[in-house]
Amino acid sequence: MQNTKTNLSGLSEKQRQAVVSECKRLLVLAGAGSGKTKTLLQKLIYLIEEKGVNPNNILAITFTKNAANEMLDRLIISADDTEEYVEILADKNRTSKEKETERYFFAKKHKWIDNLTLKTFHSLCYGIIRNFGVNEFDNKFKIIGDTKATDDEFAKYSATETAFEVIHKIIIENCESNEYLLNLKRYILDYMIDKIHIEKDNSLLLPKDGKFYTTLNGDKVRSKSEQYIADWLYRHSIKFEYEPIVNFRDFNFRPDFFIPEANLYLEHVSDKSYPTKGKEQQFNKANKLLVKTFEHQTKDSALFNLTLDRIVKNRLPSNYHFSTALSFEEEFNSYHKEVKDFLRQTMRVIDMVKVENLPTKIILENSQKDQHERVRDFYKLSVPIIEQYRSYCTNKSYLDFNDMITRTISLFKNHREIAEKFREKYEYILVDEFQDVNNLQVELIKLLLNDNNQLFCVGDDWQSIYGFRGSNVDYIVNFERHFKNSETIKLSMNYRSSEHIVGASNEVIKHNKFKVDKDIRSNKKSSSKIHIYAGKDEAENINYVIDQIHKLKDKGYTKEDILFLYRRSKMFSPYFERFKQERIFVTGKTIHASKGLEAKAVFIIGLTEGNGGFPDIWMEDRIYQVIKESNHNLLLEEERRLFYVAITRAKDDLFIITEKGNESSFLKEIPEDFTFKTSVPFKSVIEEIKLCSKCNNRLDEGFAFCPYCGEEQKLNE
Repeated sequence: MQNTKTNLSGLSEKQRQAVVSECKRLLVLAGAGSGKTKTLLQKLIYLIEEKGVNPNNILAITFTKNAANEMLDRLIISADDTEEYVEILADKNRTSKEKETERYFFAKKHKWIDNLTLKTFHSLCYGIIRNFGVNEFDNKFKIIGDTKATDDEFAKYSATETAFEVIHKIIIENCESNEYLLNLKRYILDYMIDKIHIEKDNSLLLPKDGKFYTTLNGDKVRSKSEQYIADWLYRHSIKFEYEPIVNFRDFNFRPDFFIPEANLYLEHVSDKSYPTKGKEQQFNKANKLLVKTFEHQTKDSALFNLTLDRIVKNRLPSNYHFSTALSFEEEFNSYHKEVKDFLRQTMRVIDMVKVENLPTKIILENSQKDQHERVRDFYKLSVPIIEQYRSYCTNKSYLDFNDMITRTISLFKNHREIAEKFREKYEYILVDEFQDVNNLQVELIKLLLNDNNQLFCVGDDWQSIYGFRGSNVDYIVNFERHFKNSETIKLSMNYRSSEHIVGASNEVIKHNKFKVDKDIRSNKKSSSKIHIYAGKDEAENINYVIDQIHKLKDKGYTKEDILFLYRRSKMFSPYFERFKQERIFVTGKTIHASKGLEAKAVFIIGLTEGNGGFPDIWMEDRIYQVIKESNHNLLLEEERRLFYVAITRAKDDLFIITEKGNESSFLKEIPEDFTFKTSVPFKSVIEEIKLCSKCNNRLDEGFAFCPYCGEEQKLNE
């Protein structure tokens, strides 16, 4: 190989140890700003240049296409003595597409780079299934996702329909069955419209007429039992009126139900019912038929069905049609949003089931043991959709991104000769950002390993922030348990951030219990402390931030030097609006999206406590607990890791913006030695009183002499 820079003198002692290590299973555990990717790339170059490894025998895996491109760029730069490629990347007039084309040709120019396998997990599996998976799946498969694929690698084989479109089609087909349609409608009415599973403040939220429960035909009734009767009638296509006003003789009153075609009145008696004696007398006088049902009968739904069947059906004409085909569009005409939400939940379950690698049969069994009817009903409705979705995708030769990994795993397990081919090919497997791996990715990695090849993983458990996507921090924290006979090398020098920023981030992360201890130090001395500002309201905070931006610009900072970070996008909206007015043009990103970025000055906004603040702990819907239980302490630890990521994006200046009297609990975890705190004081609630300097009697404002003792007063006192 030519034109590469393999000098290891620029590495720290720990980085050098990692690069030259012969360990078969090595984890490089690196803190923020410690040169993780640099170490991985130097390992790759060392293997080729010093160890004489054929680039064809090296596999480097990243998590995102951007990360893969960044690694490729750095390798090209290391090989390009002309520095032409650096200029191309820095050229702001070139589009991303143009730079992608240059990247392709420059990689081709350097054969050792072109022959490397440098891919994301999905891209790796895509190639394996496309080229070797014919016995496992159709190798002419198309890719299905939430949106149609636009990435060059995948766009050519993108499915013509999205996952949501498919699942929507399936639910419409299922709703050709009246039973499924009405069960789905019942679920939506109960849990998305009426929200009967959520306790209500009776004085504020309950309707004044006491009719809280929505029936399948859209009526509002007073109880679940009355709802059940109305739904039974609707399911059997029996027309009815709820609480019609009648007057047979002496007064107006409202029986619960009237069924015209049976000329039958039905009264349901419960502890909430008014006395029925007066009504019954009216029915007797008018010779009208009244039948009563009772609350205790509703305890057994099968028995209650028989009761209603006996009461109602026998009194209808013999040629009465008890089943009418129902229309999906008609029945859900007012509930399109709720149907969409139900389908989104189902799609989330599909992803979780794949990542956790659980059979739908087990999911259904577990769900039916749940104590809540809502959860049981959700899975009765969603599991058939999940199974039909899988069958549909198989039939149409569709794979989504998780499928590509599961199918590759299955290919390796079922066809050992294919697995052996890749185990022998990849003598060295390098994995970046190992803290983000999930169950499927680790299973795939293990299937690529044999006794001879080397696994080299780089990551930081303190920056594991994708638990909501299925990543499992246990794989990096307990690396030696998951990969036998392994070693760990810790990189402890932060080359990015100043000493106060590194010191503060260390103190914050110490509050996490589930972690690997590391002693991270900074090599940058600085007198600048972390600025924590607590305004009385958002407007005051924005004014402070604008003032600080102007000061930074006076120091020579450009817009590229300043980064705004926030937990949720909506936190930035009021800042963005003011910035437009002030013609300030500063990069804003969610903390999740900022991973891998850095800036001279970072502003972290929204550091308040409670709902809408940070930490923002969201115990997910109980529906998802059937697949994977939420743990409050682990969720809090992930929020703290997110705060750690935010802090360590800053190189020199860090500003944390909070709210006076509502400061985030995370701020208490930063020792005062590292911070400079400012806030606007509240006005005193005690009125200032002026007293005579001699007799101490109270004086009105502006008195020059005391009216009691005559003492001259000092007006400025």
